[in-house]
Amino acid sequence: MSVTLHTSLGDLKIEVFCEAVPKTAENFLALCASGSYDDCLFHRNIKNFMIQTGDPTNTGKGGQSIWGKPFPDEIRSTLKFNARGVVAMANSGPDTNKSQFFITYSKQGHLEGKYTIFGKVIDGHDTLDAMEKVPVNEKSRPLKEIKLINVTIHANPIAQATLNS
Repeated sequence: MSVTLHTSLGDLKIEVFCEAVPKTAENFLALCASGSYDDCLFHRNIKNFMIQTGDPTNTGKGGQSIWGKPFPDEIRSTLKFNARGVVAMANSGPDTNKSQFFITYSKQGHLEGKYTIFGKVIDGHDTLDAMEKVPVNEKSRPLKEIKLINVTIHANPIAQATLNS
């Protein structure tokens, strides 16, 4: 399954790891489908580290899961912070996933085992490059607004063929 995040700086296509992390994928895709991420700001941007979004209040402190409460981590030893473009849930400690997520700008081995990885950027690396170059204030908030305008969910043709047969 994949989605395209349509941002004010261009598109990011993300492969979502539905089989490896089913609860996280369900939450993310349902939030995408409901429009919860529409017009969210990328509120935290740290060069050589990551960019974060997914808070409908645009404060960096809000957002909720589809279940109305935090949900458990789905840490998988096979999913690593070993590249640029890894997509993971933001949290405030173990088992506190809600709606916020981040995309890495580089390998981040120190994050292993602490955040649920649920996807990777498969297209739009130029957009990720543009995001990383946006200047920020002392709190890592972009000085020029970067917005997640909306999300397109792409059908999985293999799953569709199975459903239709």
